[in-house]
Amino acid sequence: MSQHVAPEDPAPTSGSGATITPYRDGPLIVRGDFRLLDQDGNEIDPGRETIALCRCGKSGIKPFCDGSHKRAGFSAPSPPSRPRPAARILRADAP
Repeated sequence: MSQHVAPEDPAPTSGSGATITPYRDGPLIVRGDFRLLDQDGNEIDPGRETIALCRCGKSGIKPFCDGSHKRAGFSAPSPPSRPRPAARILRADAP
């Protein structure tokens, strides 16, 4: 049950808050200053400053990644597959 953390990724700059990186065919890597809460507002202690959050729904230790995405054949790109509607509206309003 290891969490995927790529060593080549830069750590967030101090004081910059959290950085969330969706990995292609893998988890969301969260680095930096963050709080993890359940839907009732209770804090979840992540036990570390860098965590991997499950995107595939198959992890046995949700919300954390346990590598199950590999066995499940989970597929997702790193960038969004299409722009968010609000982003298009904001760009259209730009001078």
